[in-house]
Amino acid sequence: MLETIDLQQVLVLDIETVSQKATYTELPGNFQELWTLKTQHSLNEGQSAADVYPDAGLYAEFGKIICISVGVFHQQHGQTGFRVKSFAHVNEKELLAEFSALLRKQPSNLTLCAHNGKSFDFPYLCKRMLINGIALPLQLDLSGKKPWEIPHLDTMELWRFGDFRNAVSLNLMAAVLGIPSPKDDISGKDVFEVYYGENNLDRIRVYCEKDVITTAQILRRLRNEPLIIQEAISFAE
Repeated sequence: MLETIDLQQVLVLDIETVSQKATYTELPGNFQELWTLKTQHSLNEGQSAADVYPDAGLYAEFGKIICISVGVFHQQHGQTGFRVKSFAHVNEKELLAEFSALLRKQPSNLTLCAHNGKSFDFPYLCKRMLINGIALPLQLDLSGKKPWEIPHLDTMELWRFGDFRNAVSLNLMAAVLGIPSPKDDISGKDVFEVYYGENNLDRIRVYCEKDVITTAQILRRLRNEPLIIQEAISFAE
């Protein structure tokens, strides 16, 4: 039962990703060919693999992680608070190493929570860690575990209640549950341009943190608990 989970043993996270390179032409020849093969059946008329290369960030084999934001619940003076920390770096290996070090300091049964995490965030993190030569922390290592032994929560999956016909965006869930939208500046489709066009990683960090806060608020609503007040949300350096 969701209500029996101790929120202080839950780490909420969100990742932001972009393509490995700014343009298709910057890719090594073999990866140009592999991206062309990947997209050949999904192109619209008149489109080329180069045209859709900004979408490469959606795939761990062709993208990279540029920001990971995490948040933890805590109790203070009888009130639930939420503390957020981010790892944002142009060097993906360094970013992932810092995040891995954080997880290794936590209990092995720490519950990880993300929106669409089981289909995107968690597998993406695992793949990019292995690609970068970083051993998987216990909280992400699913090898040999039964489904009920995996300490992962997915707010999209929880909201589906067994209905797997449609995906539900974080923004839509926030709207129907009366939670302020996290998309008041940029959205996921803007991350590529903000990163490669504006060179503004800090703007992406702020966006990622808003998604983490929104996911935490959604988790509270799914437990029929009140939202965390703004004054109880804090940020770590």
